[in-house]
Amino acid sequence: MGKEVNGVSRSRFEMFSNSDEAAINKKLPKELLLRIFSFLDVVTLCRCAQVSRSWNVLALDGSNWQRIDLFDFQRDIEGRVVENISKRCGGFLRKLSLRGCLGVGDSALRTFAQNCRNIELLSLNGCTKITDTTCTSLSKFCPKLKHLDLASCTSITNQSLKALSEGCPLLEQLNISWCDQVTKDGIQALVRCCPGLKGLFLKGCTQLEDEALKYIGAHCPELVTLNLQTCSHCCPPAADSIVPTVCLPPPPPPAPALGAADHRRRPDYHLPWLPPTAVALCFRLRQHHRCYP
Repeated sequence: MGKEVNGVSRSRFEMFSNSDEAAINKKLPKELLLRIFSFLDVVTLCRCAQVSRSWNVLALDGSNWQRIDLFDFQRDIEGRVVENISKRCGGFLRKLSLRGCLGVGDSALRTFAQNCRNIELLSLNGCTKITDTTCTSLSKFCPKLKHLDLASCTSITNQSLKALSEGCPLLEQLNISWCDQVTKDGIQALVRCCPGLKGLFLKGCTQLEDEALKYIGAHCPELVTLNLQTCSHCCPPAADSIVPTVCLPPPPPPAPALGAADHRRRPDYHLPWLPPTAVALCFRLRQHHRCYP
């Protein structure tokens, strides 16, 4: 095996014959071409891969596929595509969005999890074939996972949250909106083992009750974003268990007024039933977000 350059061995560079070399290949070293390819999107990389044998090897090198968003191809993406991508990218892949890819199921994602163990951000939003089996695979093989979007994956249950709590302790953002089988038991298991949670999106989790909020308040000191829209069984008094945990006491001087541009840059912290008095005391959230009852 030859000396490695940017993750690609020289033996791979030296495998191309002179007949395969176009003028640009003769003028530019393979290392530079690989660097150029690293700035291209998925579609352009695939086109470059069809130019020549040497470009095919470089364009499809795993180092160029660290961030992949397949939303624009959602109708065409099937499980085998995800499996092939995972085998090609391996440990290079850090971020993958399969949002809206209805043809992707548990089997493909098990192969993905086994091959892409350095994944940090994964969006499965709207992948309705996904079940608890996928979360079990992620728990087993993807300990570096930080951001996971499972919104509208309606087959997800408490078992998924328990699995994630056991194998993905670095979770910072979790979206399980509209996963209406989740209850307080799943939330309890999750927050006890994932203390670094900063964003929790529970919109449409209609089985959640006040006790779930108490668990969140007790175990999520880093929380800055919480969405409980349409969680009709959560009552205003339960918010008292969250506000002292995620908010700091207000400082003596008032915060300066913000311009319209500042407000546009700040995300919302939406607790539709939170009492106005609680919002007024919530200095930490007001400092970084727009808060409203």
